[in-house]
Amino acid sequence: MDKIMAFLEKYLMPIADKLNNNKYLAALREGFMLSLPLIIFGSIFVVISNLPYLDKLLGAAGLTELKNLLGAASNSTMSIMTLFVVFGIGYSLSKQYKVEAVYGAAVAVAAFIILTPTVVQYGKTSKDVVDGVIALDRLGAKGMFVGIIASFISVEIYRLVIQKNWTIKMPAGVPDAVSRSFSSLIPAFITLTCFLLIRIAFTFTPWGNIHDFVYKIIQAPLMTLGSGLTASLIAIFFIQLFWFFGLHGQIIVNSVLDPIWRTLSLENYQAFQAGSKLPHIVNKQFMDTFTVGMGGTGMTLAVIIGIIIFAKSKQLKELSKLAGPAGIFNVNEPVIFGLPIVLNPMILIPWIVAPMVVTAFTYIVMSIGIVPAPIGVDVPWTVPIFFSGTLATGSIKGGILQLVNLAIVFIIWTPFILMMDKKYHKDELEAEGINA
Repeated sequence: MDKIMAFLEKYLMPIADKLNNNKYLAALREGFMLSLPLIIFGSIFVVISNLPYLDKLLGAAGLTELKNLLGAASNSTMSIMTLFVVFGIGYSLSKQYKVEAVYGAAVAVAAFIILTPTVVQYGKTSKDVVDGVIALDRLGAKGMFVGIIASFISVEIYRLVIQKNWTIKMPAGVPDAVSRSFSSLIPAFITLTCFLLIRIAFTFTPWGNIHDFVYKIIQAPLMTLGSGLTASLIAIFFIQLFWFFGLHGQIIVNSVLDPIWRTLSLENYQAFQAGSKLPHIVNKQFMDTFTVGMGGTGMTLAVIIGIIIFAKSKQLKELSKLAGPAGIFNVNEPVIFGLPIVLNPMILIPWIVAPMVVTAFTYIVMSIGIVPAPIGVDVPWTVPIFFSGTLATGSIKGGILQLVNLAIVFIIWTPFILMMDKKYHKDELEAEGINA
């Protein structure tokens, strides 16, 4: 065990540290965090308009009218999520480069819009098109990777021009807002001209626009890879392993995989709204609600329950009193640092194995249709177990699956809880004997 930990500390920790401090991953993380409250707003109204038995209560016509009235909430948030992510990435990256963050964010959004097609085909022939409009999916799932790439490149060009001092300097006495606007004029002009040229260049390619090129060549293959069980298990493994060493596993791993999982969620949401079959099992809600999120990272609500049932040591009994109420709402820092989880070789096996077993079990149960896949709506992370699973899937079966998963984690952890408790209880008795 000591050799394994020494190996991991030598080779894994430097990689994790670099990922955690990478400016692009930090900007990506903050971009998605900016969009989170807006997505939750839209998700709440999607859940409301799809509550069970509403069709019986309101009738088919009444339910359709309700969905039409509430639809603006999701269309103006979830359906155009890429816009918010692009703005957030542009703002965060510009701030890291110490240039005007708001202007950097605005240029990123403008660059993305320049690349976005404004022609929508509604029929089968080339004449069945509408010009001067943007399809919602280009601002949502289908345009996510283009938006991320555009925001990174646009800010890099923008800050490079500023750092070369290719800016307009206004005389003293000019209002600050006016001065900042004029100083951003040349950098914005050069940056957006570059993106206009990219748009024009892609009109001469077989794809016609960069959106379809990125989606077919980059985004679709990555989504296929990221939606599989193998990739999910690898992600869970590293999340748990990073946490074991005291690093925030979600921040490190999600920074890389969130664009894929969020896009998968958006595609599920669009299919759900259209009444079609959900295309993906794995998405953001699958990873958050049914794997690491039941009681917090590592599903530690089951650990707290095991401690309450079995513990004889004072240390674990006191921990359960502190961690229990917080664990109900998926806050588990008391367990992670009080058990402790971090650098505790006694619990490395259940800490890593339990979430991976539950992930595989959840995937299998959903793939054979016993429980529906998550529909793509965001559930606030503090929503307790059973309720979060029900909301994420739009079915009570999702809540029941969470309870089954909790039982699986409980069974896996029980021998290790007993072993820890025995050791802690023995140490306490020896300490009392010495003190006596």
